[in-house]
Amino acid sequence: MAVSETDKTILRGLAQQQADIAALPVHKETVRQWSRLNGLRPGRPLVCIAEIPWNEMDVDRELELQTSDAFCRRIEEDIRYRLYQWRHMPADMVVEDRLYSPLAVSNTGLGLDAVVDVLRTDETSSVMSHRYRNLIKDESDVAKIHAPQVTHDVKESDRRYELMRDIFDGIIRVEQRGVMMRAFCPCDMLAERWDPQQLLLDLALKPDLVHAGLERMTEACLGWLAQWEELGVLALNNCNFRAGTGGLGYTDELPGEDFDPAHVRPANQWGLAMAQIFSEVSPAMHEEFALSYERRWLKLFGLAYYGCCEPLHLKIDIVKSIPNLRKISVSPRADVAVAAGKIGDRYVLSLKPNPAVLAWDTWRPELAREVLRESLEQARGCVVEVIMKDISTVRYEPQRLWEWAQIAMEETAAFAI
Repeated sequence: MAVSETDKTILRGLAQQQADIAALPVHKETVRQWSRLNGLRPGRPLVCIAEIPWNEMDVDRELELQTSDAFCRRIEEDIRYRLYQWRHMPADMVVEDRLYSPLAVSNTGLGLDAVVDVLRTDETSSVMSHRYRNLIKDESDVAKIHAPQVTHDVKESDRRYELMRDIFDGIIRVEQRGVMMRAFCPCDMLAERWDPQQLLLDLALKPDLVHAGLERMTEACLGWLAQWEELGVLALNNCNFRAGTGGLGYTDELPGEDFDPAHVRPANQWGLAMAQIFSEVSPAMHEEFALSYERRWLKLFGLAYYGCCEPLHLKIDIVKSIPNLRKISVSPRADVAVAAGKIGDRYVLSLKPNPAVLAWDTWRPELAREVLRESLEQARGCVVEVIMKDISTVRYEPQRLWEWAQIAMEETAAFAI
């Protein structure tokens, strides 16, 4: 594949902008602060903004793609998003002096693919409602679930890498990068194949069948992970990459003393598990149908992040049983005060403000500030990160998110431990 000189010139110009930003000394300090926080050392709560509704953010054509080739457009989009975020809502982001060429890793699936109906309210948005068809009714359906066959197309990986190196030669470094993280969520994965409402009913009506499904899904995912490790395609994630559903993964505790740079193992990585579909189940059911399986995954990793959107404030005591647990999600639906009382300074409290503040009919920055300040006050004394994520809309007013980022930086500075 040949890249046109026009496309190459555009990409090199963008990469030069990134390289110039990456050279700023602030990034080294931000890396140090993330390592401090992930090491449970006191200081200012750090702020991360993720899962941005990019379809609503381009008010001044900053995100308008100018390259023509599909390969180049994917790279261009990635860099433009990064430059945009740095200009308007950096919070505690890090801009690196390198770009990454992903390995060409693929798989054959889990044997029982979800059948889903979707409903959009905005055709430009990737956010949509899902309705999953019930595909699991008995043991014969469960038996269809199996580990995928994983392959790595080395030639394709090298082709992508060499192409990127040629494009950015003399401007910015290019590195190959493999599999950074996979969320382990057997309950949620089952819910995509087993109507969610029926699955929750079957926790009581057909517990043996649910356990059979969870066992198959767990073994399939463990087999998936083992193949990644065997193929040597795992990559370190103690870097400018989100640890779980939280902030950046910088830590001096990974990859660990037994690290072999030629062969990354799960023990050298952050791991992630969650059970979002179990938001309303009891702690006892959460232990029986979620944690008893999730611990088998998380024990393989050097450090663990637990949770996403599910409220965990009434389940902190059982979540603490996770090996190598370091961060606990405190979602918008959680009681922050209750969670903080249980978490203390033993784990990072990963605070997730409600993104609905950005979707009000009228943007009310002072109320957004008040809501965040109240949550930070409830978490006082904990090691806190603030993660604004799952942002479905800003009502096509990106300045809302820009202003929220500034508010968050001001409020966290006031609550430094």
